[in-house]
Amino acid sequence: MKQIITGATCAALASLAVSLPAQAQDGSTVEAVKSKGVVSCAANGGRQGMSSLDSQGKWVGLDVDTCRAVAAAVLGDAEAINMVKATTQTRFPMLQTGEVDIVTANATWTLSRDAELGINFTVTTFYDGQGFMVPKDLGVSDVAELDGADLCVPPGSNSEKVAADVAQKNNISFNSIVIEDQSELQKAFFNGRCDVHILSTSGLAAARSSLADNPDDWIILPGIYGKDPMGPAVRQGDANWNDIVNWVIFAMIAAEEHAITSANVDEMKTSGDPEVENLLGVKGDLGAKLGLDNEWAYRIIKTVGSYGEVYDRNFGEGSPLKLARGLNGLAADGGMMYSPPFK
Repeated sequence: MKQIITGATCAALASLAVSLPAQAQDGSTVEAVKSKGVVSCAANGGRQGMSSLDSQGKWVGLDVDTCRAVAAAVLGDAEAINMVKATTQTRFPMLQTGEVDIVTANATWTLSRDAELGINFTVTTFYDGQGFMVPKDLGVSDVAELDGADLCVPPGSNSEKVAADVAQKNNISFNSIVIEDQSELQKAFFNGRCDVHILSTSGLAAARSSLADNPDDWIILPGIYGKDPMGPAVRQGDANWNDIVNWVIFAMIAAEEHAITSANVDEMKTSGDPEVENLLGVKGDLGAKLGLDNEWAYRIIKTVGSYGEVYDRNFGEGSPLKLARGLNGLAADGGMMYSPPFK
């Protein structure tokens, strides 16, 4: 895997209107992907559940599975991916300059990012909010008790903005210790350099589970602050690529809505349900409308799984995090996940 480090380029690109790469301007991202034979995705690489390396050095996580699903749909091979490690500072410039085709780096959808960076956010793949974690021996039970605390925070992140809002509302102040690299930030926190770690609650749970010598020594304070709708982002100027990524995600959600899994997808081809038949390419020509073949969604489900399967192995009972579905459940179950019809 290659790791791209950008310095001044990041600040320059984020502060002015971006000149989009030619492949986005002429709407040919999918052709560029087919030509090189891989889908390149920027990801955190150190965020258990979202994207990390397992004991064999393989990329795993919900963001990685999203990239795999796009590759399955477009290239016919879920493993035809190039995961590029990114920080909060480098992930969007990588997309803007054409280094990657998609940002799948637990990025929060905000108006400013959507309007200013020359990118489009696609369908949300994970709903979350920010939380605050402290060592248990700090002796606090509420955010309002953190006045003057040292706060570890990545620059330019949604966490930084939410921390400022929380401080203002509670009439407290933080001493911000700004660390760009997420893995270094987490090491600093668990080594006692900071009193407080702010991150999405899923991120805090992942860090505590994977990095703390004794997870019980660290507590996530009550309260979820702000909104963290996280999902892929693509460059503006290529509506077809945007549509493909959107409907790849919808395909996984629709699969769960119809109780289709990687284990029963072949059997479900003969379900007789018109929408299932459209989804799996048994009938109709929905693939052609996206510039894909008709089995694109079948391949996603067969090789990557439904959204429920992806969630379970990365965040749910099949993972060390064991997070309840909550907002990430299907709409029919009181969650936020919902697919438009495949017709």
